[in-house]
Amino acid sequence: MANQNLSNAKTAKNDEFYTQYHDIEVEVNAYLEYDKDVFRGKTVLLPCDDPEWSNFTKFFAQKFQTLGLKKLISTSYAPESKKYKYGYQPSLFEADDPKFDAAKTQTHGKIFVLERDKTGDGRIDYQDIEWTYLEGDGDFRSREVCKLRDEADIIVTNPPFSLFREFLAWIMEAKMKFIIIGNMNAITYKEVFPRIKDNEIWLGATGFVSDMVFGVPPGTPVKPEDKAKAARLGYVGDYTRLGNSCWYTNLDHGRRHCPLPLMTRNENLKLVGIKT
Repeated sequence: MANQNLSNAKTAKNDEFYTQYHDIEVEVNAYLEYDKDVFRGKTVLLPCDDPEWSNFTKFFAQKFQTLGLKKLISTSYAPESKKYKYGYQPSLFEADDPKFDAAKTQTHGKIFVLERDKTGDGRIDYQDIEWTYLEGDGDFRSREVCKLRDEADIIVTNPPFSLFREFLAWIMEAKMKFIIIGNMNAITYKEVFPRIKDNEIWLGATGFVSDMVFGVPPGTPVKPEDKAKAARLGYVGDYTRLGNSCWYTNLDHGRRHCPLPLMTRNENLKLVGIKT
């Protein structure tokens, strides 16, 4: 049975699920174990990611020099354009910046770029992110975000669950490399299964049998048992666990090539009680 939170997300268009830093780190490390230079010299695009809330941006910004990135780009979606409304608080990037416009923030997306040592402290990290408003609301299908997609080498994000089919098609039409999160039931989608069958995309390194915990906006309805499970995993407050979410990618990782453990004929016979 599909996880109820994902079903609710589809019905209510609640696409605000914030991926945890640890989950991002574990997944990305699997690609680095296979190829330590997989991100070196690359421009990484994180659509649907606001640095104030997004651990994707925080992770790649903090690891900018370690990974050898050329450029990091994040875009966020305007609050007024989201189908699932919740109270919006200006991020620190906005509130402390002279160009902050409370009205514009509601209707325009934002772009965050990291590519230089803005602070002059000798390193490029989270403190060097520069931002401005987009012309539109930040929808990934917009002309300006499509232009950013075409500039990038790799896309990494947790796209809106309700738009997963469209988001994947948007990536594939540009022949992009990517690491994204989706419902494991997406494997059965007519838009997805043929691509898996043809070895165009595959599951990420993190097994989908594991629970993933996501942050949610304050006031988001969460089943008590899912909130309790998140708390047992160390996440107390505005969190939920989703038992059937997983990573999809077309980047290679070593765990993809691990031999499949199979039982011998004698082991199978012993298991069913037949003496050999």
